[in-house]
Amino acid sequence: MGVSITNDCTGCGRCVRSCPFGAIETKGRLAVVGEGCTGCGVCVDDCPFGAIASDSRVMSGDVDIGLYRGVWVFAEQRGGRLMAVSVELLGEGRRLADEIGTELCAVLCGENVGGLVEELFEYGADRAYYADAPELAAYTADGYTAVIYRAILKYKPEILLLGATHIGRDLAPSLAVKCGAGLTADCTKLEIGPDGRGLLQTRPAFGGNLMATIACPGRRPQMSTVRPGVMQKAARLPGRAGEPVDLMCELGFRFRDGDIRQRIIETVRSVGELVSLTDAEIIVSGGRGIGGPEGFDLLRGLADRLGGAIGSSRACVDAGWIDHSYQVGQTGTTVKPRIYFACGISGAIQHLAGMQNSDYIVAINKNEGAAIFEVADYGIVGDLFKVIPAIIEALDAPR
Repeated sequence: MGVSITNDCTGCGRCVRSCPFGAIETKGRLAVVGEGCTGCGVCVDDCPFGAIASDSRVMSGDVDIGLYRGVWVFAEQRGGRLMAVSVELLGEGRRLADEIGTELCAVLCGENVGGLVEELFEYGADRAYYADAPELAAYTADGYTAVIYRAILKYKPEILLLGATHIGRDLAPSLAVKCGAGLTADCTKLEIGPDGRGLLQTRPAFGGNLMATIACPGRRPQMSTVRPGVMQKAARLPGRAGEPVDLMCELGFRFRDGDIRQRIIETVRSVGELVSLTDAEIIVSGGRGIGGPEGFDLLRGLADRLGGAIGSSRACVDAGWIDHSYQVGQTGTTVKPRIYFACGISGAIQHLAGMQNSDYIVAINKNEGAAIFEVADYGIVGDLFKVIPAIIEALDAPR
């Protein structure tokens, strides 16, 4: 595998500067590819004249894993605000980095995101690689992949963690394909293997009926997406400092016309997208036992009084009673609130996978044999249409 220079080469030298392996030089007015070429394709992307051809655009074959060091966390931000899952990953990344004996780094993309760099240090990052450019103002797979892939080639992290969000689930496979690396999606547990550096990635399989542990021993970086709400958030230490690295400067990279094939026409926030179950400290969820979409009005009344949010089981979503953005469970959102009310929810394993790590679980169900009572800290056997109004009445009573 490698690249070849065509007759369209002008000897401009751009490929020499962009090659992360120093494998290209100019002789006369032509670029010449040396033996150090890995065929990564960076020069193919950068050539403004289309004068470099490659048989393959991805890394392949086993890599020298001894060259790879550091735990990286993709610091997802939207509108200049760090996402909660990024803070969770920084907490988990810190634990993994300390166990390996390496540094924790965050990688951040966007426009005018310099203010978030200090925040990343305060949440535990030792180094923050940031790319600040107008082309990165809104997420696009092409834009984010172009920058982060080049950073991976240059700095060689051994582990890369991303949140299993809409953005993370789109970006992670794009990077994995470019790097020729494995990717384990929707992980709920991460451990360091007995060799001291390999990442053991655990995720639900076969409908949540068993847990599979996956390793990618011969490829780097080891990549995982982690479901929001699963890992413990990093503690914030105000004033903590680290090393900022300007990727656009260090990589000598600038976007050219055509680099980003996607174009954002308009961003529309629907009501469903405003739901933030992962951040809610109290969640009142309903299942098939609420009887219909009007049942959520009762749950919303309790949630409003408690300053919480409402959630749903898959059965209600499938029945069309509520939007999918409210769904808690294996195929919905994983949550870890202080208090989780399960109202009229039977306790299917797919739902339990998304809420069983809540601090306290309160179950309300007419069926005293419902599986939900097996994981509940407090159980109320009764008609939820009588129990919840009684709770609301008690909350509204004068103190």
